[in-house]
Amino acid sequence: MSAISCRSVCKVFGEGQKRVTALDNVSLDIADGEFVTFVGASGCGKSTLLRILAGLETQSAGTIRAGAALVVGPGADRAMVFQDYSLYPWLTVIGNIKFPRQLAAHTRDRTSADVESASGRADALLRLMGLSHVAHAYPSQLSGGMQQRVAIARALMTRPRLLLMDEPFGALDAQTREVMHDLILHVSALEACTVLFVTHDVEEAIYLGRRVILMAPRPGRVDSIYDVPLPAERVLTMKYTPEFLALRFQILERIRETSGLRTDLGLLQRLSQ
Repeated sequence: MSAISCRSVCKVFGEGQKRVTALDNVSLDIADGEFVTFVGASGCGKSTLLRILAGLETQSAGTIRAGAALVVGPGADRAMVFQDYSLYPWLTVIGNIKFPRQLAAHTRDRTSADVESASGRADALLRLMGLSHVAHAYPSQLSGGMQQRVAIARALMTRPRLLLMDEPFGALDAQTREVMHDLILHVSALEACTVLFVTHDVEEAIYLGRRVILMAPRPGRVDSIYDVPLPAERVLTMKYTPEFLALRFQILERIRETSGLRTDLGLLQRLSQ
């Protein structure tokens, strides 16, 4: 059974002359345990699709299943990590990480076993993310990379089957991003969760993903899907292999073709006159 199955998904915003088709006839299947990345020019619907999969938006047409269940809203089987971290500033690091389990506990009678289990998992995630030394710090006291590690730990707190990540490393410097890449690959393998990762960075998409899904704009749609010809265990030196560089060039060329971003040399010459 697929972790995610989309069939003829469409999303329309506005009406009349303001009507915009953000997604058109999107159909795809994501296998359990797969790490899939999404790339494409701005306006191709990557983030919109991710929000629909998370249950934060509703599609205008089509169906989405997470496992056997129809997606009609947020669910405990799915968790999302945003680009801007979205941490609660009044909670400490450990408080932010524990929050999803505490929230879920309000829907049932809490027991001492529930509290002990939540504390044990939170402590384990703290160690895994290298955050034990800042457990009682507040988000404003942390670097961007640390804040994103807190956000990932919080998303993993409820053991989601599906982890949705919307450009989570876009605001980080290059060195921190490389550390985060290896961390999320390690965590996703350890937790055996399915990951859908949206990015504008083609190199990032290839390094992380088993498949790269390229979406095209106007309207947003799946244009092409690329299998990544790399071993499951990734190391940084793979970025310099002929296979990696060839796939990077192929995807970048296709993004330019689908988005109309090719440079008009004739127009540049006219401007220089």
